[in-house]
Amino acid sequence: MNTFQPSPATDASRRRFVQGLALGGAAATFGLLRPRRAWAMKNAAEPAVLTGTDFALEIDQTAVNYTGKPRIATTVNGSLPGPVLRWREGSHVRLSVTNRLHVPTSIHWHGIVLPFDMDGVPGISFDGIAPGETFVYQFPVRQSGTYWYHAHSGYQEQTGLCGAVIIEPTHANRIACDRDYVVMLNDWTDDNPATIYSRLKKQSDYYNVAQPTVADLIRDTRKMGLSEALAKRRMWNAMRMNPTDLSDVSAYAYTYLLNGNTPAGNWTGLFRPGEKIRLRFINASAMTIFDVRIPGLKMTVVSADGQEVEPVDIDEFRIASAETYDVIVEPQDDRAYTVFAQSIDRSGYARGTLAPRYGMQADVPAVDARVWLGMQDMMGSMPSQHAEQDTMANMGDMQGMPGMDAPHVPMKTPQPAAQAQFNSAPGVDMHIAHPRTNLDDPGIGLRNNGRRVLTYADLRTIGGPIDTREPEREITLHLTGNMERYMWSFDGVKFSDAALIRFHAGERLRIVLINDTMMNHPIHLHGMWSELEDADGKFQVRKHTINVQPAQRISYAVTADNPGSWAYHCHMLFHMEAGMFREVVVA
Repeated sequence: MNTFQPSPATDASRRRFVQGLALGGAAATFGLLRPRRAWAMKNAAEPAVLTGTDFALEIDQTAVNYTGKPRIATTVNGSLPGPVLRWREGSHVRLSVTNRLHVPTSIHWHGIVLPFDMDGVPGISFDGIAPGETFVYQFPVRQSGTYWYHAHSGYQEQTGLCGAVIIEPTHANRIACDRDYVVMLNDWTDDNPATIYSRLKKQSDYYNVAQPTVADLIRDTRKMGLSEALAKRRMWNAMRMNPTDLSDVSAYAYTYLLNGNTPAGNWTGLFRPGEKIRLRFINASAMTIFDVRIPGLKMTVVSADGQEVEPVDIDEFRIASAETYDVIVEPQDDRAYTVFAQSIDRSGYARGTLAPRYGMQADVPAVDARVWLGMQDMMGSMPSQHAEQDTMANMGDMQGMPGMDAPHVPMKTPQPAAQAQFNSAPGVDMHIAHPRTNLDDPGIGLRNNGRRVLTYADLRTIGGPIDTREPEREITLHLTGNMERYMWSFDGVKFSDAALIRFHAGERLRIVLINDTMMNHPIHLHGMWSELEDADGKFQVRKHTINVQPAQRISYAVTADNPGSWAYHCHMLFHMEAGMFREVVVA
């Protein structure tokens, strides 16, 4: 494959680009850049915090500058991210959203259970907000926790339209804290998102600047011998895939932001030693999965996707696009700590600081080495003890991996005719015959790294499932794709050609997802909770977005208690754009 390789000069420029400007965003564009010493006194931008039940929001274009190049962002009330909205459980909120753009727009209230016509998805739950018009969202608030909002129109989510929603519970918080900070992660690009998508369609690994090299071959030869090293390369070549293809868009195009600040901008949250701090992490990025840690501090996870979980102490967690995690930290020393969020492909990072005083900084760790995709990411749980040799033997028969198709996939599978139909579809380049079902895998790049890493197996929602009935019906969907052609779908059928998925009102059903690709897919069902199960079908954790790892099978129960039409999709923006999207109707 003709793969883009940057020159050394491009690499050097890119390293500066990753860091961004010390004072970025709108302030830089309007000539407010100050000396670095002055910058250390305060953050470049702090989104406004709006409280109450009646909100006025304006969506407009705002000039920003994160990298030294003035650009235009899509903003809410003039900021990126938009204002933090603080609601209270049991209230009724009214949000008047005015569109100052020249194109239609929308806001989706991610993770909020509300009437379908307030969900904010053009073409499914409403018509969108036309230029110059105001749409009033109003609904009861029936939950508490950390959530967020974002555009569901075109590429506006990628260009900045997002913000946090914090909902206070009717009862006192289970864990009292001295400080409470939102930590919102974004992937900003100076490029037009439509251009990025067009490049991916023409060359799917355009942004992968860490291709296997001759040095890698020499290292593998020393480790495993020449014949095995060459066989390893032949295997990947036969699959027309890349073992370092962990993220479709890298820091070559992205500058990673934390609360609207570049790494050089260094957002800072203050504390006094001995205080208990709640950090509400929200991954509002369009295409980036982050691995988060705070060197020198243990984190205690207390909430996942807004739902309280039994506390679990960790060093690091992976947060996929659209997920949220609340963690508690208790710094005891009069020193600074780095909040470090490296991208899954290790091409860059976002960072901030917790410190007793502005201007203090801690060392920023180097990004971890990029790890190649392994057999579990490509094959799942192969029954053979010689899985790698079996895989290589099958490569010669591959065309959508038919040589790997086996009749047994746990639980319900498509009928043979349907199976063959989507396996041979042009949008499907592989099929996992034996998907793995483990929830205790932290994922590629985090396995056995010497740190205590969170997994879904660690998460247990307090109070158990919202519905104790056993699922009476099961729907199985395969997450499918063709990386070379950059096509994504459910069951090999892109959204424009797909039939509706129908839930019967009031039923308890099980959704089974089998990831037939080597990419992570955070799957989001609008309007209803997804209650993740373990491999034995027992309730694990309640979420609104569930990341399905490569070659993995997961299942979750859903209670179809919210009538209407709902979006159901991968939350990787370009995967959704390419077809991994369905409409669910509850009636």
